[in-house]
Amino acid sequence: MTLLKESAAPYILPADSPTRVRANLDLAFEFDEPTHSTILASSTQTPPLKVVRAFTQQDGAALVHLHNVSGGLLGGDRLGLAIHVGARAAAQLTTTSATRIYRPRSESAATIQSTEITLAENAFLEYLPDAIIPFAGVRYEQRTKIHLAPGSGLFSWEILAPGREASGEIFAYESVEMHAEISAMGSPIAIEQIHLEPRLRALTSAARLGHYRYWATFYICRVGLAPAAWIAAENHLREAARTLTRPGETLWSISTLSAHGLAIRCLAVQGREVLPGLQSLWRSAKLHLFGTEAFPPRKVP
Repeated sequence: MTLLKESAAPYILPADSPTRVRANLDLAFEFDEPTHSTILASSTQTPPLKVVRAFTQQDGAALVHLHNVSGGLLGGDRLGLAIHVGARAAAQLTTTSATRIYRPRSESAATIQSTEITLAENAFLEYLPDAIIPFAGVRYEQRTKIHLAPGSGLFSWEILAPGREASGEIFAYESVEMHAEISAMGSPIAIEQIHLEPRLRALTSAARLGHYRYWATFYICRVGLAPAAWIAAENHLREAARTLTRPGETLWSISTLSAHGLAIRCLAVQGREVLPGLQSLWRSAKLHLFGTEAFPPRKVP
């Protein structure tokens, strides 16, 4: 277990960001040579974002739980998250629960969450958050940039729920925008832009989600592997995904990126099918690509 060093200076989004950050969380991980493990070397945090401590995993990685002490995101919130993983360091980040985006007041601006992740040479990050749940009336924008250095590795997924199903809020949000860019050694290898407006363009259309309600994207990267290695990894994981696919209930697809990685997609009718599938593919991919076991993050209240 590693305690934090806190800093007063907040993380600020890049100058071209169209919004001002109102809450910030800036984390820096470093490899500790004496213990051959990773420590959370510094933490800058502004409420409601909070990290209490880091836990050492069985493989020496630092596990951190991302807390939102307000219980979720509110209309007009501007949240910024910056993660730096130093050379040879390994970190695992997860949320304490699903990210709930609450119904805003009519005059509220959109809720915006921006994340920037930087991995130094031979660094490793597993970013494994719980699902995003947009309540009725929500306007939500998510922007993610990930920078990978030579030898670095990444497992990163995101899950989008249709809303509060128990309350009958299926695709009742105003809009969800999700922008992601992953670059390796300065060159983009994945760019994703999603703009969902259920009232204007029905998500139940066969051209969009059809009868499926949940979707997930899972990026797996390791900078420096040869193209042949990624083709082999794709074939390996496709066999694993075939056992998870249930036509009409859950669909999985896998494809190589332009270089240095794979993208995995999931569509599901029931949310309970998504996370176990992601975890199964994560375990299989980590063993195949890195030769090590995947350790699911311990949850804390």
